[in-house]
Amino acid sequence: MCGIIGVLSKHEAAPLLVESLKRLEYRGYDSAGIATVHNGTLDRRRAVGKLVNLQDRLVHEPLAGKVGIGHTRWATHGAPNETNAHPHRAASVAVVHNGIIENFRALRTFLADQGIAHSTDTDTETVALLAQYYLDRGHSPRDAARDTIARLEGAYALCFLFDGHDDLLIAARKGSPLAIGHGDGENFIGSDAIALAPITNQITYLNEGDWVVLTRSTVEIRDADGQQVHRDMRRIDTVAASTDKGGYKHYMAKEIAEQPTVLQGALAHYITPDADAVTLPDPGLDFAKIDRLTMVACGTAYYACMVAKYWFEQIARLPVEIDVASEFRYREPPVTPGTVALFVSQSGETADTLAALRYMTGKADRIVSVVNVPESSIARESDLALPILAGAEIGVASTKAFTCQLTTLALLALKAAHDRGEIDAATLNGHLADLRQLPGVMNTALGIEDTVAAIATELAEARDILFLGRGAMYPLAHEGALKLKEISYIHAEAYASGELKHGPIALVDAHVPVIVMAPTDPLFDKTVSNMQEVMARGGKVLLITDEQGAQTASQGTWKVLTLPQVSPFLAPILYAIPAQLLAYHTAIAKGTDVDQPRNLAKSVTVE
Repeated sequence: MCGIIGVLSKHEAAPLLVESLKRLEYRGYDSAGIATVHNGTLDRRRAVGKLVNLQDRLVHEPLAGKVGIGHTRWATHGAPNETNAHPHRAASVAVVHNGIIENFRALRTFLADQGIAHSTDTDTETVALLAQYYLDRGHSPRDAARDTIARLEGAYALCFLFDGHDDLLIAARKGSPLAIGHGDGENFIGSDAIALAPITNQITYLNEGDWVVLTRSTVEIRDADGQQVHRDMRRIDTVAASTDKGGYKHYMAKEIAEQPTVLQGALAHYITPDADAVTLPDPGLDFAKIDRLTMVACGTAYYACMVAKYWFEQIARLPVEIDVASEFRYREPPVTPGTVALFVSQSGETADTLAALRYMTGKADRIVSVVNVPESSIARESDLALPILAGAEIGVASTKAFTCQLTTLALLALKAAHDRGEIDAATLNGHLADLRQLPGVMNTALGIEDTVAAIATELAEARDILFLGRGAMYPLAHEGALKLKEISYIHAEAYASGELKHGPIALVDAHVPVIVMAPTDPLFDKTVSNMQEVMARGGKVLLITDEQGAQTASQGTWKVLTLPQVSPFLAPILYAIPAQLLAYHTAIAKGTDVDQPRNLAKSVTVE
């Protein structure tokens, strides 16, 4: 979602702001802007579209000043145009904002009653106008910001910049992440560590409800009750926060290729040196005492949960419910004793998932999260946070985070099975040995890329594509369809293979490719029977299978992609590779923006 950066620097702010905004492009945006104070005068520049448009404008209309704020906007209220772009300004105050001010209409009415009109379609302008209202009544910038924040309802990360004040920034967070960056005679504010990594490696994460007054030499943090508080400073790994493409054309290509390496790191983190057990950080989980697992997530992370449901139920015999986070709390599900709630989120800031977590707090016996950002809100509000260790993922379409989520959940399912006495030590060791081989197998699987690229040139001509799978491959079919939709803009749907004849087979003809994900597992023969139903009606089948499956079932198919043979337990992780590559190369063939597809944001921090 939107990105925020603020700098109180020894150097010119504009280049620093633009560099940090570049690192926030991965969040998704449709306009960008910066504001600075120079010789006491506040000024701003904004542009629609890619950040290069703002850079071009700054060449012709430069902004001086060593204090400033910047923003990449993903439109919520109001069209993506320059009028609605951030920073928003009301006379002597400028504001950047991530989130949604839910009571902005009521605040607009209040301001209108005071004779103050708005000029944009955004909720954010209301924040600037309200702050100026307080300034006009003699409030100091600090008090104006404080009183403005107190009247806001909704989710927000905010940063205020004031005319006449070249050593002051005021920021606040509620529901959207925000972090302070510390320097030597400099201080910064940013949406995440990635934005701040070029200028500091010392970070303080604000807690929910915190607001902060920054100068170059001081940091004053107050909580939601106005009490001055201390928040720990952390040193971030600037390598982990790297946004370099590493020689690849796109971040997505780099992140697909990184999967064997990051999976190896995740496995080493959770498997004991003797490879005979799964270890969790304290406080750990004793699955023998758990009666039910409720899993909640959005998007790709939800499909990871769908796969994990098969693992937990089949191997550990643990009943599992899964839910889309945006619907979960609104149906007000009853929570029985012995329930553990598990939340999966790449960013750890997903608004719907965080809201679902807060619904379950105090109801579930334990709150567990599987996240890629250990300092995120979801991680910090969990009883136990399990990092997936994927490293920074910049491409909007999740790749390595998905397979690291699956790997972490697979390890958790194995621990659950052993804790509950459903598998013995020898069986556990066998699964762990297979998992330790997985990075090498994935590296081999990446060798299909040239074949995939050739197939993708034909897939790019399709208007509709169907994905089929059975068992744990059914969620992978959903993930394949989602990836394709996200970055190629081709309509794609996924079905459990056996459901095809209950309606969707009416869609099948020679112009609708059908992608069948079918490793030689116990459901292989049934999947092949469903595939034959497609081909009998002139369907164009792309079969993704292993060598044994290709030998058995390739006759009559349009194309076959052959992967290394793995156990059915590991197949969902491995089969993510062709799903990702098909989406990537189809998007390349169509000429779409692979890393920043239209209308999408990497981290969805508004409901």
